[in-house]
Amino acid sequence: MQVLQQEIMEKLHAKPQIEPESEAREIIDFIKEYALKHPFIKSFVLGISGGQDSTLLGRLAQMATDELNTEREGKYAFHALRLPYGKQNDEQDAIDALNFIQPTYRATIDIKPAVDASIAALYEAGYELSDFVEGNEKARERMKVQYAVAAKTGGVVLGADHAAEAITGFYTKYGDGAADLMPLYGLNKRQGKQIMKYLGAPDHLVNKVPTADLEDDQPMIGDEEALGVTYDAIDDFLEGREVSPEDYRTITGWYKRTQHKRDLPYHRYSRPAYDQTDTN
Repeated sequence: MQVLQQEIMEKLHAKPQIEPESEAREIIDFIKEYALKHPFIKSFVLGISGGQDSTLLGRLAQMATDELNTEREGKYAFHALRLPYGKQNDEQDAIDALNFIQPTYRATIDIKPAVDASIAALYEAGYELSDFVEGNEKARERMKVQYAVAAKTGGVVLGADHAAEAITGFYTKYGDGAADLMPLYGLNKRQGKQIMKYLGAPDHLVNKVPTADLEDDQPMIGDEEALGVTYDAIDDFLEGREVSPEDYRTITGWYKRTQHKRDLPYHRYSRPAYDQTDTN
């Protein structure tokens, strides 16, 4: 294992292997402990896309909510939100995910009117956005909605980011990368699948091709195609295994270029590591 690989594993709390039952238990307990330490919390909020990560976290969040209600006499609720931009291409997967999760509350909130209004206002001001940047607008609008629901219900927003996304920065800064709690942090894709299988998730959701589906010009483009590297290679890297030189360069290249996404906002007394950060 190379030195940089070891450093990345340590920073992202990546594990060479997990035991699905104990890992699920640890995540549930983490959510519960946070709620009990913050008496204002009455709810948890999460956007459900129908993909692996939100399906996994949604089920674990509902399990934590159920346990808290048993122990605390019905104080807590989990709000699972579908947040399509108009018509969702894989809508049935999102419905199947909700049926598996069985959340306390479920709601569908169409972000299209808000996103289109924002894009139009920017255009009128002289800022014409690319399709890629418009995709970021969608991700940030989804997070804004989740925080509005959390504020209304006395809750906190859950984020489904994990080590296999964090290493490449494959999320929108202050969009899906923003949350109060990141319970899946440290897991890779392979390990997430292991926990989903343990929980009894539907096979088609466990094995679904990961996609952010943010770009209109490239609908449902797979994460692996966008990144230029497979999740199997990323997972091998995060588990301390040897990967091909090409995959190593691609993975570490993404890691260095996206360091600014993993950092807190810089100020005068926290100089960023410019030699490892490329914000272009």
